[in-house]
Amino acid sequence: MLSYVLRRFGYGVLVLIGVNLFTFFLFFSVNTPDDMARLNIGGKRVSQEQIEKWKVERGYDKPLYWDATQAGSAKLTHTILWERSASLMLWDFGRSDARQAVNIGHEIKTRMGVSLQLALPLFILQIIVSVAFALLLVFFRNTAIDFWGVVLCVLMLSISSLFYIIVGQYFFSRVLRLVPINGYAPGLDAIKFLALPILLSLLSRLGGEARLYRAMFLEEIAKDYVRTARAKGLSELIVLFRHVLRNALIPIITSAGSYLPYVFLGSLVFESFFGIPGLGAFIIDAIAGQDFAIVRSMVFLGAVLYIASNALIDIAYTWADPRVRLS
Repeated sequence: MLSYVLRRFGYGVLVLIGVNLFTFFLFFSVNTPDDMARLNIGGKRVSQEQIEKWKVERGYDKPLYWDATQAGSAKLTHTILWERSASLMLWDFGRSDARQAVNIGHEIKTRMGVSLQLALPLFILQIIVSVAFALLLVFFRNTAIDFWGVVLCVLMLSISSLFYIIVGQYFFSRVLRLVPINGYAPGLDAIKFLALPILLSLLSRLGGEARLYRAMFLEEIAKDYVRTARAKGLSELIVLFRHVLRNALIPIITSAGSYLPYVFLGSLVFESFFGIPGLGAFIIDAIAGQDFAIVRSMVFLGAVLYIASNALIDIAYTWADPRVRLS
């Protein structure tokens, strides 16, 4: 196990370096530092002096990849690549390009807690509700309940999450006045602000997840070990929960594990619409303002989370199925 974890860590570092370099190259192949300065300064008439001042203040006055005017290792370290991207490997996220007062690392720490308050309950409820609904449909398979349940899943899957947000805000906030329409408050007061986005996000994902798990359970229930369990006189409920569910854990872990990065990064659409100051809203604002410093930091953080989640999924396989060996 330890050797596997160390090997995955080594692979992860290489992947992070590749993602970091690719993001840097892709961004600067589209936008030059001068373009970034004009965009952030704003206005139709921007003087070259203003552009140079903006670049000096943010460290974009250096060469991108190689500084031939320097000596020794400074040829590499006295560059934008080293100062603005290589520092990410040391978890130094620096400051925002648009607003120098914004410390990106501090914002990530602050906003991650808010995103977790929204995404973690959603993650747990999504697994429980989706699996339970799928098992219900499988228990009543080939009946009207199964048929209309699948129809409901397809309908829920076909509707955009924006529709759930608009209808939910109107019905629960405008008509019933049960929860605020948007905003956020710390502490226990956060519950009334997070209840509606959690509910609507759960509904928007329930159709696809339940339909996927139903297909997994139907595949398992047709196998020989299930017929053997029934031949022993076990009830259908015991067969479903003790045998089918247990043997379908690996695909469930795979599906749920792929959602783990979003647990930390937050829900982009729901945080933006409900005014929740999490990482999702932070990313949307950075993309809208073309703030490269924030975007590259969030891409790097997303890559870290995806690598970590894939490693956790592999480790969870050994818990779900003792026959799985990490080698």
